[in-house]
Amino acid sequence: MSVKLAISAGALFLLGAIAPAYAQREQEKEQAKPQQHEQERAAPQQRQQPAQQKHEPPAPQRRQQPAPQHPQPANKPAPRPAKPQPSYGGAYHGGVQPNGPAYGGVHQSGVPQHAGQVRSGFVQSRAKSWSSEHRSWRERGGYNGYRIPDDRFRAYFGHDHFFRISGLPLVFVGGYPRFQYDGYWVTFVDPWPDTWPANWYETDDVYLDYTDDGYYLYDRNYPGIGIAVTVSF
Repeated sequence: MSVKLAISAGALFLLGAIAPAYAQREQEKEQAKPQQHEQERAAPQQRQQPAQQKHEPPAPQRRQQPAPQHPQPANKPAPRPAKPQPSYGGAYHGGVQPNGPAYGGVHQSGVPQHAGQVRSGFVQSRAKSWSSEHRSWRERGGYNGYRIPDDRFRAYFGHDHFFRISGLPLVFVGGYPRFQYDGYWVTFVDPWPDTWPANWYETDDVYLDYTDDGYYLYDRNYPGIGIAVTVSF
């Protein structure tokens, strides 16, 4: 009987010792459950965050803008080809600078370059005595140069078709004036009369005509006086 009492007392002692410990563990578990629930709720958000970051589109890269280019005008004219030099080696009045030295304002190849040189050239081609220096084409043996076709001559030459030499392409060849009119080159073979004013080629109306034996240049201010000339391309 005493042994059973002793065993019962020992069991009760153990139960008394185990029960508080068990109750304490249960209490700790109950206290830990809210924290565990908080962690469990936070865990899906933490797991979803990388997935959201994974699906976010990459930030667009800024493209480097090309350097602005200045557009070329659509109607820009094509460069003009250089004007060929005439066969006598000169150039038009006011045109290309000639090669070689000039003398007396007129280049030896016959190229005046400005009004001063043209004036000097006309001074040099002036007659000292017109009556003794002038020769007609008959006296020269007749005109054997180029002949202008009759229909073209009637359309652009003769008394009714006058002009001024100063407004035409002009050079000096062999000391005499040569000018271009209607596509033809007209060259003096006579000096011009010493009784005419020095600037007659600038102020006077002149015309070309064919008289008896050849071509002559006439000044409308001095009827009947013709300077013998040749016509060529």
